[in-house]
Amino acid sequence: MPSLSISARELLTSGVHYGHKVSRWNPKMRPYIHAKKSLIHIIDVRETIKGLVRAWHFLQKLASRGELILFVGTKRQAGAVVKTEASRCGMAYVSERWLGGTLTNYDTIRNRLNRLKEIEQWEQDGTINRYSKKEQSAINREKRKLLRNLDGLRSMDRLPTCLVIVDPQHEAIAVAEAKKIGAATVALIDSDGDPDKIDIAIPGNDDSMKVVQIIVNKLADAIIEGKSHPTGVPKAEEIQKAGAVSISVPERQGAINVGKGGRPRRASMPGRPGGGGPPPRPPQQQQQPPAAPPAAAPAGA
Repeated sequence: MPSLSISARELLTSGVHYGHKVSRWNPKMRPYIHAKKSLIHIIDVRETIKGLVRAWHFLQKLASRGELILFVGTKRQAGAVVKTEASRCGMAYVSERWLGGTLTNYDTIRNRLNRLKEIEQWEQDGTINRYSKKEQSAINREKRKLLRNLDGLRSMDRLPTCLVIVDPQHEAIAVAEAKKIGAATVALIDSDGDPDKIDIAIPGNDDSMKVVQIIVNKLADAIIEGKSHPTGVPKAEEIQKAGAVSISVPERQGAINVGKGGRPRRASMPGRPGGGGPPPRPPQQQQQPPAAPPAAAPAGA
């Protein structure tokens, strides 16, 4: 069974325990804060290690089942690290700018990627030389813009199952879009973030390049480890969070529907113990019509 090696001393040396000023904190981060010193919150390193272990095993399982994971980090401290580590583990990434609708308007993103491939094909076969210098300049400017914003999404041929985010406060649009499409979120979150919006929170200093390097490197190692041990589990059985419930019922037992909260709800079946319908009524006996009264005897008989 693969294991994760974490050095608490390495995390402390990198400054993972430094949070924001007390005036900027989010009260929902109270369980992850150890103390307050010089008007700065000190994050509990034990909670950081717990979150990192949970995220490591979660990503390892997703990668072993062939799922797509998207890395998101557009801050200056995280951009280069996210690009390097995501490329190392073979996953898509966004390191420059998050375009609104990257997940919720995925068809448009694919069209822009096709446009980028078309321009590159023109450069290879010489078709671009048919245009004037002014038109070539406009095409090259369009290519640079597409490369800057969409180069990391070339391998994203489908919507991701999980997003690895650095500073969800800064990537609020990405978190909202992940929630809309039902994707899980793993995030390095500081003392000013909202952990309720994240599925697996790794509390830590998201403004330190060393911290981002250590955390993202460990998560990329988890993906590489999962890819090296594929399990081939069907996608339908992979994410319990998606709420997909599949129940097989033998014949003669009726159909089972899924009610609120994912609880199975048996259809109404008269006469079945525990069924949803009322018990069968006993057969009603057909009533005989009342007998006619005897005819009166004639007078003088």
